[in-house]
Amino acid sequence: MIRDIKNILFLDIETVGQTTDYQSLDERLKNQWARKASFLKKEEGITDEQLFLDRAGIYAEFGKVVVIGLGYFHAEGEEVQLRTKALSGDDEKELLLEFKQLLSKMAPDIRLCAHNGKEFDFPYLSRRMLINGIALPTALNLSGKKPWEVNHLDTMDMWKFGDWKNYTSLDLLAAIFGIESSKTDMDGSMVNTVYHEQKDLNKIAKYCLQDVVVTAKLYTKLQSIELPEIKVIET
Repeated sequence: MIRDIKNILFLDIETVGQTTDYQSLDERLKNQWARKASFLKKEEGITDEQLFLDRAGIYAEFGKVVVIGLGYFHAEGEEVQLRTKALSGDDEKELLLEFKQLLSKMAPDIRLCAHNGKEFDFPYLSRRMLINGIALPTALNLSGKKPWEVNHLDTMDMWKFGDWKNYTSLDLLAAIFGIESSKTDMDGSMVNTVYHEQKDLNKIAKYCLQDVVVTAKLYTKLQSIELPEIKVIET
């Protein structure tokens, strides 16, 4: 039971635009965003500035990580616990170094698991680490590794069953498997505004941890792992 989910670190990241608005970018990045925006625009009349507010945070070249939510299963007697922790901060380099240090203390065979992690969380973290001059930790360094040597798990990938044309949200999978949703008074589209305008990093961290809990519970469903009631403990 618990051995089937041992040494899995469930994670979710929250990202925002590097600056509060498009005009705050340096000139080189402004030009690069304008070029990228020309490929992203689908609605008539939308400006580069508005597109930056809406979309910059999802691109590692123009965004930054502000929260890394983490969780792992632990057996305490007959009780199964999901212990969670949120790393957050305005200084991205310090945040990423803290995450790297935490990884270094974990088992060498630790597996990382996120929803859409292979396309978003894992590459985003890796790119932002390199941009900040941080050498990649073993868990994220894919250089020279064969596909079967990469310890990355992805609940969306698991649900696809080889059907690569389909994106399925974490919220939808939570609904069909009867898992309480993380989408209460906040969703991912609000993170940039909550960070830059409301300055409420704590609210973003709480939302991020809710996604970690949903991802961990979803993993057990997708693996047909029967567990007693899971007690969530924030550390």
